[in-house]
Amino acid sequence: MGDAVVGIIGMGDMGKMYAKRISNAGWRVHACDVREKHTALKAEFADNSNVSILDNGHLVARSSDWIMYSVEAKNINAVVAAYGPSTKWGAIVGGQTSTKAPEIAAFEQHLPEDVQIVSCHSLHGPGVNPKGQPLVIIKHRATQQSVELVETILSCMESKFVPLSAEMHDRITADTQAVTHAAFLSMGAAWQANNQFPWELPRYIGGIENVKINLMMRIYSNKWHVYAGLAILNPAARAQIRQYATSVTELFKLMQGHHRKEFTQRVHAARAAVFGEPRKDDEELLLQDELLDKFSLGEKPASRVKNNHLSLLAIVDCWWHLKINPYDHMICSTPLFRLWLGITEYVYRNPDLLDECIDTAIEDDTFRGDDVEFTIAARDWSERVSLGNMEGYRQRFEMIQKYFEPRFGEANKVGNEMIRTIEEGLRSKKKV
Repeated sequence: MGDAVVGIIGMGDMGKMYAKRISNAGWRVHACDVREKHTALKAEFADNSNVSILDNGHLVARSSDWIMYSVEAKNINAVVAAYGPSTKWGAIVGGQTSTKAPEIAAFEQHLPEDVQIVSCHSLHGPGVNPKGQPLVIIKHRATQQSVELVETILSCMESKFVPLSAEMHDRITADTQAVTHAAFLSMGAAWQANNQFPWELPRYIGGIENVKINLMMRIYSNKWHVYAGLAILNPAARAQIRQYATSVTELFKLMQGHHRKEFTQRVHAARAAVFGEPRKDDEELLLQDELLDKFSLGEKPASRVKNNHLSLLAIVDCWWHLKINPYDHMICSTPLFRLWLGITEYVYRNPDLLDECIDTAIEDDTFRGDDVEFTIAARDWSERVSLGNMEGYRQRFEMIQKYFEPRFGEANKVGNEMIRTIEEGLRSKKKV
């Protein structure tokens, strides 16, 4: 490998993943943890001669050629303000935050003018194999030679490089992640409010429900700041989360009032805008029955229980009102978004299944208690985001997280296998 030294400031889950992969590829890595957990990190990397755990970010900034800040978006300005002025002359600096607006602002304010800026963002969590996943590269203030050095270093991820501006990155992540996260956060909040573990209820097991439950558990098993930063600090995300809450609320009111005609017209209008005309051919669907049924945290019932799938109907209604085409950004979508889109189109491109959802929504009160709590939760998350309430977001998230925590180990094992299997299936379809 080359002589460049890679610096990593912030050794959370993603920072450690980067350190391990980059050092295993032969690059020298200098790293520090802003929480000052250096003793534990030194023990964790004791057998890796390519990684040096330094005592503070000043030492990392002074001694590295490409310095990556892997810290929470809400803390990026303070951390860059502390260590940025110490940056080595002519070095390249970037960040791994999920929202680039505050990151770039911090770099422009606190870095010396001779420092070049090349940022990145792996569009997946630390538990997902980065091979084949999108990895955004942002050339903000840099020569092409510097961009190529960063890409050479990150080639060890075996990811797909996606060149974007910081502004376009934030717009796309809002389109593909903000509402997706809001939906799953609201599911978890509704189940917790009803004191339900959904895998213990026959109506939430099998098919589409497997994906819902596994992805909900996946989100709540992660760190709260990942989702709060994207929702609250991303300029494009707040309006989208607000529209999702509005779509949930308005659809629920039509269901509760048994307004079949208005409800049906609204669902069909959203389908036409997002997916086009109904079709029986499922050859192009992202997901198929055999994959949907494979991964379950509970015992599958003898017969499928009907569901109105309010969370899915609301996402398409939201896309329709915001004029978002979910297929436009597949090149830089996350595994969670691809699965969410997969189960959504699975419903909307099957006319019989969509009609069943409409019938269930209007005629069947089985899920009405869950729908009430889901609607309340969607509005609550939206209000916390609109107010920019980081602490309120954290408290709500961690309360629900604690409720589901006893099953995280099992859920993450099943969820990782589900994502791996489905991603392999999608890659195979592309080759046919």
